Formats: sequence, structure tokens, C-alpha cells
Amino acid sequence: MKRAGWYVIAGAAAGFAGVVGFHGSGAAAPAALGQLKPGSTKASAAAPARTGGPAAQPGSSGAVRKATGTVEQYGYGELSVTVTVRGSHITDVSVPLLRTAEPYSQQLAQQVIPMLRAEVLAVHGARIHGVSGATYTSAAYAQSIQSALDRLHVR
Repeated sequence: MKRAGWYVIAGAAAGFAGVVGFHGSGAAAPAALGQLKPGSTKASAAAPARTGGPAAQPGSSGAVRKATGTVEQYGYGELSVTVTVRGSHITDVSVPLLRTAEPYSQQLAQQVIPMLRAEVLAVHGARIHGVSGATYTSAAYAQSIQSALDRLHVR
């Protein structure tokens, strides 16, 4: 029995170190909280239209372009993400639409979305790991990012 207790403690310590290491790189993420508009009711149920001028060729170093991804429904609400790019480089990500089912979901989204934003800006794409404990929110965020990138013809 004592041997099993040691394994549990070692496993918990390793898990804690992994979580701290993973989230440690997003230390500046809470500053991005201003990108949220909690409880916003703008945007229609249909997918938002692409904004900005004509799409430049992928990878070109043209003008700054923006597109809003589809409204993604997930288990606790719905969200949509707007992506700003210059060429194929993502320069900004914001959440113009965030509706949640209850206050806890709103609070969780306010904590998670800045982390997701920081990860998208770091990898310059929609292939993000997501945040443990916010799996549905993370998946909806990534799907909306990808739809915006598709509209901009950015990989």
C-alpha cells in the first residue's frame, strides 16, 4: 500500500509540472482580455461575411485583411472569431461574438479565450492544443479560426 501512495504523489507532481510548463508560456495572455465583448448579442445566426478588400494571393505580403469565422455552437454557448492577417501572418485575433448559457461558462470563457488567442498568435494557425477543462470552447474557437483563415485563403 505504501508503494502505491508514492506513485500517486509522483504522478500528481509530474502532472502539475506539465500543466505549469504548458501554461507558463502564455503569461501575457490576460492582457488580451480586452478583446472579448462578454454577453455580446451582435452577429446573426448566419455565418458572418468576410470583411476587408479583395483577397490577396496566399503568402503575399499585401495589405492587412480581416475575416470573421463562422458562428460555432458548442455545449455551453456560441462564439465567432475575427482574424487579421498580413500575407499569411496572423497579426490579431478577436472575439466579436460570445454568448454563453450561464455565468460560469462566461467566466470560464473570459479565462480561456486569452490563452487560446496567445496560442493562435504563436503558431499562426488554427492547429492549437486547446485548454484542459474547456475542451468544447477550445474546439469551437479553433473551428471559427479555421473558417476565417479559409475565407482569407491562408493555410
